[in-house]
Amino acid sequence: MKFTIAIPAYKRTFLKECIDSILAQTYKDFELIIINDASPEDLDSVVECYKDSRIRYYVNETNCGALNVVDNWNKCLDYALGEYLILMGDDDKLLPYCLEEYVKMMGKYPGLGLYHAWTEIIDEKSRFHFIQASWPEYESAYSLLWNRWSSNRAQFIGDFLFEVSTLKRNGGFYKLPLAWCSDEISAMIAAREKGVANSQKIIFQYRVNSQTISYTGDAKKKMEAIRGAKKWCARFLKDIPKNELDRKFHSLCKKNMDRHFLKEYIYTISVDLSQSLWEKIPYWLKIRKQYGLSLKMIAYAWVEAVKARNVKNRY
Repeated sequence: MKFTIAIPAYKRTFLKECIDSILAQTYKDFELIIINDASPEDLDSVVECYKDSRIRYYVNETNCGALNVVDNWNKCLDYALGEYLILMGDDDKLLPYCLEEYVKMMGKYPGLGLYHAWTEIIDEKSRFHFIQASWPEYESAYSLLWNRWSSNRAQFIGDFLFEVSTLKRNGGFYKLPLAWCSDEISAMIAAREKGVANSQKIIFQYRVNSQTISYTGDAKKKMEAIRGAKKWCARFLKDIPKNELDRKFHSLCKKNMDRHFLKEYIYTISVDLSQSLWEKIPYWLKIRKQYGLSLKMIAYAWVEAVKARNVKNRY
């Protein structure tokens, strides 16, 4: 079997749309694994509507929860029978030719541990919202890291197609609290040896909505995750690559690492403040020194939070 598509599911709201988009694929050689993370919502009735032999449905006895959601990701990996794995949010969608496009990419760039989809952003009513920046057709892990940092290229776990054997060889998805930065590091690990091929056609839809971990979850746990991601990147950048171009990307990453993660801290604080502009300010002022943040940076995060609230109110 070529593909495993897996949904670590918890929310019912968009689950049917997600499943429908997968079953509508023009390329048919795939399985769909759905793992219900002991959800209090009625996911069973949604899944039971489908009589497709490619669907395998599991229910966790205990809830992994948002904090340990990567554990559920790795359960999906354990169940996978395909050569390649897409791990989807239960609110995201594949465009009908997604798998077909991946097959074409494999024909042009065979044997990679990682492939990447060009993604568009949709809202809670499945309306078009934004287009993710396009990525080069092929790049190394160092290019992937630098371009992610320098241009703030958005990425999501569902953007990526992982070679199952590469994931398993590297111990599965990289676990950080709330999966914050786990997608980025898991992708880096998969691309480390052979690089990544990027789709030049939009094939995936990521849904922005108020229920995602991006807008919920413990902000302090996210800060811990960012700190863990920084430590991983520091280890990754200890080795100097042999390729001349990669050495340039490597140099840029080393020089800008502190700045990048400082921006990640500020962004995370701004998201938290956007939920309550005034109530949480004293908390972040109190602990700011733990993360090397100045008063000016906290003020900047507050301004960004105001902007985020204004944007959110427009949609």
